[in-house]
Amino acid sequence: MNNNDTIFALSSGHGKSGVAVIRVSGDDLYNLFLQITNRKSADTRHAYFANFRDTSGDLIDQVIAVYFAAPHSFTGTDIIEIYSHGAPAVVNKIFEYFRDMGGRMATPGEFSRRAFYNNKMDLTDVDGLAALLDAQTDAQRKSALASMLGGDSEIYNAWRHQMIEISAYAAAILDYADDELPTNIGDTIRKKTKKLYDEISTAISHHAAVRAIRSGFNIALVGRTNVGKSSLFNAILGANRAIVSDIPGTTRDVVSATLDIGGYMVNLSDTAGIRRATDTIEKIGIARTKSEIENADIIINVQSAKNKIQIPSHAAPNTIYVINKSDAAHTTPNIRGIIYTSAKTGTGIKKLITAINKKISAIANTAESSVAVNARTRGLLSDAATELNSALNAPVENYDIFAEHTRRAADAIGKILGTITANDVLDATFSQLCLGK
Repeated sequence: MNNNDTIFALSSGHGKSGVAVIRVSGDDLYNLFLQITNRKSADTRHAYFANFRDTSGDLIDQVIAVYFAAPHSFTGTDIIEIYSHGAPAVVNKIFEYFRDMGGRMATPGEFSRRAFYNNKMDLTDVDGLAALLDAQTDAQRKSALASMLGGDSEIYNAWRHQMIEISAYAAAILDYADDELPTNIGDTIRKKTKKLYDEISTAISHHAAVRAIRSGFNIALVGRTNVGKSSLFNAILGANRAIVSDIPGTTRDVVSATLDIGGYMVNLSDTAGIRRATDTIEKIGIARTKSEIENADIIINVQSAKNKIQIPSHAAPNTIYVINKSDAAHTTPNIRGIIYTSAKTGTGIKKLITAINKKISAIANTAESSVAVNARTRGLLSDAATELNSALNAPVENYDIFAEHTRRAADAIGKILGTITANDVLDATFSQLCLGK
């Protein structure tokens, strides 16, 4: 099978548009480019205006075409990019032309897979690209871009090289005399292994923060029935999404909405009021509320100024306490750290959003200096940490065991990068991407 056979795909969005970008990848596409542009010669990375004609000589469209010669392209193979009008009929006709020329439609992520095979990207770069394509907020863009441009790869490669070096020294201790090795080499490699273990453990602990940046911060409004959670939910959104009623237990399911707060994507949920319910449907709603609490990055604990206020002496760091319906209270006691709001009058809503932004920023700051740990890399990082811990717990003189565990840790990091991998890992990684990538 030719891994560099001619493939093509629409790299821009589907549907009617002013301009469509069509990407073609394969070996020796120079002559095909000359045919498309009706030229006798062409320079690489130069935009040419052309009357694009089909194999019968009929005009398809007027286009701009660019030729990227291997290996200086996204995939490492020859690439042609066509910028045509975005009408579906035009795009389909261009596809028909490339099929007539022996090409085939690319599968999702196939362009990036070629870039991986040609050492243009590693799997962490691909993860970053997938996250960038999904980015909806500025924070998501920054995080994904850092990964795509190799920020994560540098850290993983440094870890892997250190592990390989440690494993080599541990094996050498068994084969060489003490005077042929660096002084106190045993203590040195143990200290380096402990440092690696701590760094990887820290990265794993930041997984929740990275996930929140990439997928959105889960924020749940929770509290007893009839404290005004739904009204507060609508006030934060600036739209009437949740049903508001004076009847306790109106909200029986989780109502969610996505919004941007301070450049971060937020998944805000209005939950069923917590009380001792007898209604079967309300019981289900309360169970879902408890699930939302477990999965929340930030909890907004809502109470009513009409009721007795209950604030624990040691507040959870991810919880914001809100006393709603402050307009209906005779007095509002000054309790430190409590935000008083009135969804009815709008009092305190801006202050609440500011408090949410501060909580988000505090969580996000823990992820800034760390690698972006996703579901795929988290398991492999855990494997590496386990192997390093086993090496540290090995008997002091058993450097053969020490060397084996650090080698396995290096293999786990290699799988993150794609240096050591399996087809199922590749398939899962590249299937995240769309056609044209």
